[in-house]
Amino acid sequence: MSDAYDYFRAHAIAALRKARALPPGRTKQKQRTVARVYHLLSREAALAPNIQHLDDFRTARQLERQIGH
Repeated sequence: MSDAYDYFRAHAIAALRKARALPPGRTKQKQRTVARVYHLLSREAALAPNIQHLDDFRTARQLERQIGH
């Protein structure tokens, strides 16, 4: 396993826990989607780590920040 895998996985778990705490609705769906993106990034990083995942990660982080407001 790589460091990227662990990093993305930690974000996926945190995003999923945040989604579980939200009330049902559109915000919860968006947060679950962000968690899925982090999970997919962690799976890709486990196979072949590269820096191209960082753009996807930054986009997911930006979306998660928008959901929080």
